[in-house]
Amino acid sequence: MWNQNLFTPMKSALHRLSVCLVVFGTTFNAVAAEKKIVIVAGRPSHGPGDHEHNAGCLVLQKCLDQVPGVKTAVYSNGWPKEANAFDGADAIFLFMDGGGGHPAIQSDRLKTLGELMRKGVGLGCAHYAVEVPKDKGGPEFLDWIGGYYETAFSTNPHWDADIKDFPKHPITRGVKPFKIRDEWYFNMRFRPEMKGVTPILVAKPTDETRQGRTASPRGPYPHIVAASGRSETLMWAVERADGGRGFGFTGGHMHANWANANFRKVVLNALLWLAKMDVPADGVQSTLPLDEFTKHLDPKGQPAATTNITGAWEFQVETSGGTGTPSFTFVQAGPNVVGTYKGLFGEAEFSGSLRNQELRFSFDVTFQDQAAAVTYTGKVESADSLKGTVRFGDIGEGTWTAKKVK
Repeated sequence: MWNQNLFTPMKSALHRLSVCLVVFGTTFNAVAAEKKIVIVAGRPSHGPGDHEHNAGCLVLQKCLDQVPGVKTAVYSNGWPKEANAFDGADAIFLFMDGGGGHPAIQSDRLKTLGELMRKGVGLGCAHYAVEVPKDKGGPEFLDWIGGYYETAFSTNPHWDADIKDFPKHPITRGVKPFKIRDEWYFNMRFRPEMKGVTPILVAKPTDETRQGRTASPRGPYPHIVAASGRSETLMWAVERADGGRGFGFTGGHMHANWANANFRKVVLNALLWLAKMDVPADGVQSTLPLDEFTKHLDPKGQPAATTNITGAWEFQVETSGGTGTPSFTFVQAGPNVVGTYKGLFGEAEFSGSLRNQELRFSFDVTFQDQAAAVTYTGKVESADSLKGTVRFGDIGEGTWTAKKVK
């Protein structure tokens, strides 16, 4: 005859073991669960180095591949043809041309996006993708991302945005002040009284910028000029009532700008936040070889007789006060150049241009408690040789030569 009492301890132990397996299994699955970010790149647009939607999205994907727990899907050259492209998405990022031809407002796509938004899916838009007609897409974008570019109300000049301060927000973690030239849109159409909208990047356009000489349609617009001295929101974020999140980022015209660590980091942080992931205390850390930024550019053709100077360079600068040997790194896409400087004045990031072999770039420094804009101008002598002149604000000037080291 069986004695049930003999098996009671064993049954109890087995029960505890099964409970532990369920608990730990659930915990493991929760930790291992990936967040899916769907990135949609628009078709080729503009000239070489500008509106490089495909290359820009692939740079962001390369960076996100370095973040544990993130799964990305990139759809290039326009709206996904696959019916299941957004299945399981935690966040969607659109980098494409906008306006009346915005892919998101064609056919029944606003309805499709609306259904995803009601499920709490995040939506982020960059550069031209923040522009939609006010009567088709405008109301939806106000709800989904908090604001949009409205033709004849907003403006799109090319200018150097000097971003000095940041709000306390997960998107700004680890982002340091930076100054960079782009087609930064401003005077966006936001929700009334900015309800629920958090400005992320803010800068003050100069009065010359407000004239809109580089804007399209060309300025000046009286209401833009009249706001002289006002700071403008260039990136913003919202948390929606449906539980989803949204952001708008007005930069991204110049592909080379993705090589700027802070420009890139603020968007990468935003993508994690959009997908409801924890943004690291120092922000998303991403490192890519310099040539990664020049891959996958759309075949738009390149300006004649232009050498690409992407790489590391050693300069020799001659002034009346002596000789300096600063080092520079450049990333070039089309006529646009960004890079970093290390030398007597410390470290700095810069942006500039290379057109018809003529190079120009500048950055701000402080020397002996005096602020100065350092401006380099010169020309390409060969694939590994540059030369030109430099001006240190009102402090002095000199000449320079440079050799490519890698």
